[in-house]
Amino acid sequence: MEGLNGADMVFVIFSAALVMLMVPGLALFYGGMVKSKNVLSTTLHSYAALVVISVQWIFIGYSLAFGPDKFGFIGGLDWSFLNNVGFQANPTYSSTIPHLLFVIFQMMFAAITAAVISGAFAERMRFPAFILFILLWTTFIYDPIAHWVWSGSGWLKQLGVLDFAGGNVVEINSGVSGLVAAIVLGKRKRTKPDPHHVPMAILGGGILWFGWFGFNAGSALAINGVAVNAFLTTNTSAAAGAIAFVACEWVINKKPTTLGTISGAIAGLVAITQGAGYVTPLSAFFIGLVGGAISFFAIAMMKSKLGYDDALDAFGCHGVAGIWGAIATAIFATTKVNPAGANGLLYGNFNLLKVHLISIGACALYAAVGTFAILKFINLFAKLRTVPEEESSGLDIALHGEAAYNIYNR
Repeated sequence: MEGLNGADMVFVIFSAALVMLMVPGLALFYGGMVKSKNVLSTTLHSYAALVVISVQWIFIGYSLAFGPDKFGFIGGLDWSFLNNVGFQANPTYSSTIPHLLFVIFQMMFAAITAAVISGAFAERMRFPAFILFILLWTTFIYDPIAHWVWSGSGWLKQLGVLDFAGGNVVEINSGVSGLVAAIVLGKRKRTKPDPHHVPMAILGGGILWFGWFGFNAGSALAINGVAVNAFLTTNTSAAAGAIAFVACEWVINKKPTTLGTISGAIAGLVAITQGAGYVTPLSAFFIGLVGGAISFFAIAMMKSKLGYDDALDAFGCHGVAGIWGAIATAIFATTKVNPAGANGLLYGNFNLLKVHLISIGACALYAAVGTFAILKFINLFAKLRTVPEEESSGLDIALHGEAAYNIYNR
């Protein structure tokens, strides 16, 4: 297989595995933050996303997202069921790894994105409706936006948008969709945060931090300086996000919390995702600081003032910090880090900020309208929301017939 690089292949395989590890990490993070009677149903959402999207991606998802453009804004079905996708490289995406390996890497991105949305409507969505939702959402929302931003012929890519690891495709997309879903499903009976197992959530957050190195550094698709830079900027922004989030709650609430620390780190990770391979470590520190601070205010203040029930803060973290990350990339990007990128506003290029604002608006609007339409469509055939009795008894028993903890049954 001429042109393939063994070291790059190992690197991307390992990175894909790290992104897959983010799924159980997210399951623990979300699972620890809900009531004990809903921990299994919440955890199952993340694993169900991995299961369902792994199949969808092979059947049609990859072809729609990355296949040859047929309809102007989405790929055709030329590569459905991985037809004509094999061990040879596809230079459009990488000339040193097999095309099939690129499929695997991107599959994990699609799975974790669908899983992230579930945090917005935790503790109140029926499982059959959830399965149908993530299948339709990935097909009609994620795949087109991935095509716009990452495919060789995508209109946002052609416009000059820089999205190294998914600021638009993963973060803004999932955050805005989660917000719409939370509003459509309505509030829980009890919306006050009631995490049943904070150490579980912290462990899950730490696994997410670890897996994010595959998410961001792996997006270089090769062992090179850009990958090294992405690794360092990822960690720097995460640390800065934690500092900012804890500083805010320390000043306002008078006490620093462990859950706030890991939440801030995740906000920093979200904020740097779009620009990890385009900005310097010093810029990443500033990006993380702002990302952590604005996520704190979105979670602690904006949510209560506006009255929506984003249960596990999918929008407050992924949506808000993701939007900031898109703007920040347009400000701080430099070709000194990545010659294949572009200079941002800080280096005299206003045009990059303009196209990034277009991308934010286009992705957010499409995700919002599309998610609303999908949920309303599903509601014609299946109930979206659990009934009050199920919510009171807990979704674990009501929907799945099992309990997470049997200590009281012994």
